[in-house]
Amino acid sequence: MRFIFITILAVFIASTNVFSQNQKPDYTIEDIWQRYSFYPRTVYGIRSMNDGEHYTTLENNKIKQFKYKNGKWVKDIFAFTQVPDTKAFSIDDYFFNKDETKILFSAETEPIYRHSFRAKFYLFDIKTKTLTNLSEKGKQQLMSFSPDGQKIAFVRDNNLYYIDLKTQKEVAITSDGEKNKIINGAPDWVYEEEFSFSKAFEWSPNSENIAFMRFDESKVKEYNMSIYNDLYPQQYTFKYPKAGEENSKVSVLIYNLNLKTTKTADLGNDYEYIPRIQWTKEPNTLSVQRLNRLQNHLEILFTDATTGQSKVIYSDKNDTYIEIYDNLTFTDDGKYFIFSNEKSGYNHLYLYDMSGKEIRQITKGEWEVIDFKGFNSKNQKLYYISTENSPTERMLYEIKLDGSSKKQLSQKNGVNRAEFSKGFKYYINTWSDAKTPYIVSLHNGSGKLIRELRNNNQMFSLLTKYNWSNKEFLKIKNSEGINLNAWIIKPVDFDSTKKYPVYMVVYGGPGQQMVMNQWDYNALWYNHLSQKGYIVFSVDNRGTDGRGYQFRRATYGQMGKLESKDQADAAKYLQTLKFVDNSRIGIQGWSYGGYMSTLCLEKYPELFKMAIAVAPVTNWRYYDSVYSERYLGLPKDNPAGYDANSPTNLALVKQLKGKFLLIHGSADDNVHLQNTMELSKLLIEEDFDYQQFIYPNKNHGIYGGNTRLHLFNKLTKFTLENL
Repeated sequence: MRFIFITILAVFIASTNVFSQNQKPDYTIEDIWQRYSFYPRTVYGIRSMNDGEHYTTLENNKIKQFKYKNGKWVKDIFAFTQVPDTKAFSIDDYFFNKDETKILFSAETEPIYRHSFRAKFYLFDIKTKTLTNLSEKGKQQLMSFSPDGQKIAFVRDNNLYYIDLKTQKEVAITSDGEKNKIINGAPDWVYEEEFSFSKAFEWSPNSENIAFMRFDESKVKEYNMSIYNDLYPQQYTFKYPKAGEENSKVSVLIYNLNLKTTKTADLGNDYEYIPRIQWTKEPNTLSVQRLNRLQNHLEILFTDATTGQSKVIYSDKNDTYIEIYDNLTFTDDGKYFIFSNEKSGYNHLYLYDMSGKEIRQITKGEWEVIDFKGFNSKNQKLYYISTENSPTERMLYEIKLDGSSKKQLSQKNGVNRAEFSKGFKYYINTWSDAKTPYIVSLHNGSGKLIRELRNNNQMFSLLTKYNWSNKEFLKIKNSEGINLNAWIIKPVDFDSTKKYPVYMVVYGGPGQQMVMNQWDYNALWYNHLSQKGYIVFSVDNRGTDGRGYQFRRATYGQMGKLESKDQADAAKYLQTLKFVDNSRIGIQGWSYGGYMSTLCLEKYPELFKMAIAVAPVTNWRYYDSVYSERYLGLPKDNPAGYDANSPTNLALVKQLKGKFLLIHGSADDNVHLQNTMELSKLLIEEDFDYQQFIYPNKNHGIYGGNTRLHLFNKLTKFTLENL
């Protein structure tokens, strides 16, 4: 749930109405969600090659090689014409082995959950020009070369296997895998969703061992969804641990390919989760991150692959919770590791020796390291993206390992996302701000622009032919005097002497932001509303990201309380503006935002005339264990934290006034339809007049086919009729 809002809710800001609006037409919802007339282009699928001078892309079923420096095509590394006796298939993705002599292709991909998928896999030998179907025994998951390129490990039917490429023999590492019971080498639903990974095995650097996670989910309760396709609906059943309920029992095992033995890592009993495993530079030493159930005590252990014995190297505790990041980095000389924590009040990078002793804090300041891009051992520089310029922006920096010589590499204010070539000689930067769609550019490692790869000038030029209002970026104070970042969109023909209704949009959940200086396609709909005469407004409440530990953790143990209060304070601020119609303020959100919009209508009926909730959590007891307990603790220890601000609280339901639209996908495996149905039961009992719409077989994103067009037409119609 933490990331879904990025593809659904809008985030882009600016300062003035930049275009001349004389006699320009309005664009339509069909332009946005049917014709995608203004959909921006970017660059996908670039893979750096080992030399750091070339990259590859998948284009028209071919793997093409190009030079970073000038973008010139070098050759086709793969095309089906190279294997003329083979029937061509549609390539979904590709992966090189370490020395780039072989390529894995995936095809006929079918999704499992948010990150995971099954597919057919094929192996192409670049030297011999042979293409091999790796298995006829069913689709596989997570095909992965060994570092020496001689073997490939994968998961099929919840068991872990490897193929010896010399003999083409398939070897089963596990045999106890069973659906909804035992999973080897891949995570269960809640790990994939809340710890954000799909691969739960790792090759050792010397290719002699495979470390893997085993999930025993036999005691985890099942959730059932009906899929409406045939005469009788299909029942889809999967394990979903709700707050306070049993989780999978997770262990770490190490399989030795030479001895054909499996050793269980001795991790002790004082843990609930294993959010990461990762080999160190020492081929016999595995790092394991273990986390307690309250998620406020994280430890890194080093495990001996031969004996399974483990020792604690690093420990971090706090009073609330610890976020899991993918930034544990071991230096090439094997002497140190880099890791981040928030003990300074902000997320920063630290250097430790291999005994766990802290050597130094590398980055410092009242700002956050958001994304650690890597460490270049040759020049001893780290590369990272941070909020140092502003919580609403993301800029790329470099800094020496000793904390000196910090330099900003980003050249434009806004949101920058960088992907480095191997060896850090080049990086590809994707930049945008509120009024400029994505510009993708190539830079050298020092930040110097080499060339522009792609822009959206043509699309942007088309957009300027229509009525358009940019966002004004502002700060408002809540009732406790805390500054909150916000944006506002005014109608094109705005007249300060008139009164306008306000449509507030919210996400508001832990560690996320709505107010960002970046381009977002979904925000076109907000402008569509402004064309209809609405002011559109959004504010980042307490609990959101980019402003440090205290701001983010303020909502711990009482989710919804301070967030809804800040949204209400924002509505009160709007009421002080002479051009706002105080009686016509509405609020809409999706996922956590749907939870927030519902809660605001319940708690502050005097402020909000209308609310729309899409895929909302309505009771934190219905949501998954990892997310709910991270921010609220265990239900038995904090019942008031779970119930007081859950929209199914009967006392809140009885306060509900105004117009309310409740929308959900029937096949939402994340925020279950149960949330909407349980709230609906209470609304019916209270004889509250509301509207509900269910999208058959749609998941948490509610998309596919004509769905988005239908959805946003419904949102618009409800707004026009009720606000």
